[in-house]
Amino acid sequence: MNRRHFLGSTLTAAVAAAIPGAANAGSLLNALTTISSSLVAKTGAGDEVTIEEAALEELKGALRGNLLLADSEGYDKARRVLNPSIDRFPALIVQPSGATDVASAVTFAKEHDLLVAVKCGGHSFSGKSTCDGGMQIDLSLMRGAHVNRAAKTAHVAGGSLLGDLDHECMAQGLVTTAGTVSHTGVGGLSLGGGFGRLARKYGLTLDNIKSVDIVTADGVLRRASADENADLFWAVRGGGGNFGVVTNFEFGLHEMDRTVIAGDVVFPMERLREIMSFYADFSLAAPDELSLDFIAALPPGGEPGAVVIHAVWSGDHAAADKVLAPIAKLGEPVANTIGPMDYVALQRAWDDSDPRHGGDYLKSGFVADISAAQMDTIADGFEGHPDRGTTFFYQQSGGAINRVAEDATAFPNRNAENGAAVIVAWNEGVDRQPHVDYIRSYWSTIEKFTDGFYTNTGDYETQQATNSNYRGNYKRLVELKDKYDPGNLFRLNANVAPSKAS
Repeated sequence: MNRRHFLGSTLTAAVAAAIPGAANAGSLLNALTTISSSLVAKTGAGDEVTIEEAALEELKGALRGNLLLADSEGYDKARRVLNPSIDRFPALIVQPSGATDVASAVTFAKEHDLLVAVKCGGHSFSGKSTCDGGMQIDLSLMRGAHVNRAAKTAHVAGGSLLGDLDHECMAQGLVTTAGTVSHTGVGGLSLGGGFGRLARKYGLTLDNIKSVDIVTADGVLRRASADENADLFWAVRGGGGNFGVVTNFEFGLHEMDRTVIAGDVVFPMERLREIMSFYADFSLAAPDELSLDFIAALPPGGEPGAVVIHAVWSGDHAAADKVLAPIAKLGEPVANTIGPMDYVALQRAWDDSDPRHGGDYLKSGFVADISAAQMDTIADGFEGHPDRGTTFFYQQSGGAINRVAEDATAFPNRNAENGAAVIVAWNEGVDRQPHVDYIRSYWSTIEKFTDGFYTNTGDYETQQATNSNYRGNYKRLVELKDKYDPGNLFRLNANVAPSKAS
């Protein structure tokens, strides 16, 4: 038995018995937080600020959820993100139970000019959902989805994970585009774009948002839709976390058979160039109901690796064999798992292989086509290593994604046919720098073939690159940043700086 865990659990149970009406871990952890002194924190500009004990007590008293300090039960778990190589320590963590708590946290952060990080699923590759010395708003207590079958809509709490959305919707024969890993946060995915296995058929996740409830930097809860605060509604669909904390999403849903035809066709690494060339041609001709990924993976330790085509057919089952026939003509694979599959199970299938379970680093960009020169560059620079896993992949775009005008939402990258990415992953205790250096060097040879990058996976190395990535939408985004967040409270994202800070 883990004695420490047992004692902690016993203490929590004792507190629960002592607090009238205590019904969830939210109130329990808040009760366990003791404030005994003032707190030194960081501002958005990186300066130090002292928060007095009385102010912390006032914040704690205003919350139905949790205020966690460094010595609080639950602090260490809350501060963590999926990439363990990102190890940051917020001065305080607020775990809101609802929109009112979010408003209290945002108001407090603004009054004290705090650096603010917002965490939903903790999937940010660059670690923007946590911070050193500031306030982390951890939305993990705000989860759940409610489906209106008649209206074909789903209301989803702001801290929900994609698995919550898929599970509730598909139970009623409905679906919307929702990433490829079920423990991804709905908020981070949706506000930045939302690629997934159904995006070519139904558009990006953000293309399916009908409204949001959002707490903006002034601490006001607003509803944004096509009919209410329409400018804010435009901005949040692609502007990421720049404009506030979304507490509720309303999604439009689509009828779909729960069973799809899906799986992986695996080939040996020596066929890398051949299979990539096939993918380049086949993906461009694919109907919207077919979603494809190309993956080349070299595990650590000099193992041979593999090349994979991941295919998902969400159209008429009777047409699947004809649509997928070109893959079957590629010759004998190492493995072929394509067949009928439950869609919700498919959405969970990559959960344990997500590279963010270990230390990792990623570079990515969008490509309009896959040229011979591009393929040669990718194949020539793709290298394994005893201490790291190396992966290159294309995620197919196109279809319904590209039929939305570039200025219809803040998301600008509507011309892409694929997203390209390279990832290195290493175990804890391994020096990260040689692997990061390799992937940066490798990516520098590929980057010339790209046009913009996906903000949900970008590392935002320069402000100019971020600004340029918003393309023709950048000027309007700055105007709306000036309106809704002129002090740049929400800066830990693909940041649109307000004009006074530009």
